[in-house]
Amino acid sequence: MKKWTILLLWVLAFGACTKDEEKPAPTLPVLHIDPLEIEEGNAAFPVYVTLRLSQPSADTVIAFIQTVDGTAKSGEDFESINFKPVVFPPGDLREEYRVDILGDDEYEGDEEFVIEIAQATKADIGTATATIKLLEDDINTALFIPDGGYTSPESYPNMTLIWQDDFAGTQPDPNFWTFEIGGGGWGNNELQFYRKENTYITDGNLVIEARKENFSGRAYTSSRMITKGKFDFKYGRVDIRAALPFGQGVWPALWMLGANFSSIGWPACGEIDIMELIGHQPSTVYGTAHWSNEGQHASYGGNTSLSSGRFYDEFHVFSIEWDEQRIRWLLDGQEYHVLSITGSELSEFRNNFFFIFNVAVGGNWPGYPDATTVFPQRMIVDYIRVFQEN
Repeated sequence: MKKWTILLLWVLAFGACTKDEEKPAPTLPVLHIDPLEIEEGNAAFPVYVTLRLSQPSADTVIAFIQTVDGTAKSGEDFESINFKPVVFPPGDLREEYRVDILGDDEYEGDEEFVIEIAQATKADIGTATATIKLLEDDINTALFIPDGGYTSPESYPNMTLIWQDDFAGTQPDPNFWTFEIGGGGWGNNELQFYRKENTYITDGNLVIEARKENFSGRAYTSSRMITKGKFDFKYGRVDIRAALPFGQGVWPALWMLGANFSSIGWPACGEIDIMELIGHQPSTVYGTAHWSNEGQHASYGGNTSLSSGRFYDEFHVFSIEWDEQRIRWLLDGQEYHVLSITGSELSEFRNNFFFIFNVAVGGNWPGYPDATTVFPQRMIVDYIRVFQEN
């Protein structure tokens, strides 16, 4: 009996030793690093990148991390990290590491850089890299000129081109245009001071720029230019190819006043608004006529809207066709509004008119800029053409 007892004990002991020897080595936790998207900001600030372990460890785990330049550059957009340790005490599953972002107020677009786990002790590396995306929160103040959009014909059957300006020079042609200067609200409680300096020509495009800047007691500046005394006409077709600004309180206009404005005033001289846009409605334009009806202001207008996008995104052509019977308003060659002018009370529209191009800031109709309004804002005009019947 003793023999069998001794044998059984030996077998059990041997079997236990065998099982212990066959146990697999404990698996190492796996390290991961998480991506991050943040706004760039305008000043230096810290963000915290998260590193994770797949399971707790009885040992201290150390991850060594470093940054890798991408479109975002160390020393310009963030402070570099070079093989810095992130320590996980035993049992810890999550640690954060500070990275300093160097914000600025310069528009650069969204940028990226990478943080990578270069080496680890007591852990395997799973997700070795994380992309840190810096979302641009500054305004692109660079001049944007659309490269597409509608273009009107250069000629029409039974019509002759009597005047045009393609803005091919270095500044508006003084033989055609005069700048109106000053503030004072311009009858609409506007906020800007009009200056010549806010208009320039680039790449064959006229640019009228509204800016947020203090000048002569006003908080905004812009430009207003007219052909009064230099070019006026009666009846014909007008085509103006332009891209328009936007934003609460921004008010671009391409329009005309009766050439007798100085002698009889408004609205008796008549007004034809070829295009107006109020900036909080960036996809809608208005065409309107104003006149005096028995000494009282009268007006009649219509509007049209884009199916998508804004009038800022590409060029469009704003047109009128005007004869002794009617005024028609067109967008990209399609009529959207018409006014009969045969009545005796509409005699204003049987006289000569001159052109006005301007961008107002604020006013009774568009309202006033707020925190959402971005400056500068620009109206860009490619050309103006005037045709008359042969």
